[in-house]
Amino acid sequence: MKTILTSTLFFLTITGFSLTNAQFTSVNATDFSAQLSKDSIQLLDVRTPQEFASGHLSNALLADWNDQKEFLHRIQYLNKKKPVFVYCLGGGRSAAAQNFLKEQGFLNVINLSGGITAWKAAGLPVEGKKEVPQIDKNTFLSSMPKDRLVLVDFGAEWCPPCRKMNPIIDELISEGYAIIKIDGGTQETLIKEYAISSFPTLVLYKNGQEIKRENGFKSKEELINLLK
Repeated sequence: MKTILTSTLFFLTITGFSLTNAQFTSVNATDFSAQLSKDSIQLLDVRTPQEFASGHLSNALLADWNDQKEFLHRIQYLNKKKPVFVYCLGGGRSAAAQNFLKEQGFLNVINLSGGITAWKAAGLPVEGKKEVPQIDKNTFLSSMPKDRLVLVDFGAEWCPPCRKMNPIIDELISEGYAIIKIDGGTQETLIKEYAISSFPTLVLYKNGQEIKRENGFKSKEELINLLK
């Protein structure tokens, strides 16, 4: 009986230790970066392949959260006992993936708060990005009409709501509305200077000055209302 009790207490102690040391939290880019030098770290990018190709963290593994079949296939090769550091564009998909990994028995999953957007804003390096000539702020402002309201669409080709909104934007441009499209996936200088943290971000200008900012998908009617 004494042996059984001792074994039971030992099991509960070990179980309690594992639960106590389990971590499921979000950290900023600086703290996230500081942990990546450890050999035990597993770094998981849960964005799409297109997003990954536009720039990713060094040594990151890719498992597209939007493709559940692929995601499930790829995470089976991760070690559930070792820490998993997960990130996406802005932190939403990686937070969902973090919860899912927790349900699957992973013991330590750390999410990058603000995603790779926050990582870049902190001046931290990425690999594999496309080299695209950057538009500086002065060039950007000088190209903007000064005699009317101008809507600037900061989006990205791999951003689902941006892609859904693109035909609407193109239609409004063809109808004569003053809209400028900026590829936030490559124009990092402007994204940083204007503190764009999510896509799509719509910024309304009057006489070269920002007067309003909206985030997320907008219908044609909503976009027209912004330009009135």
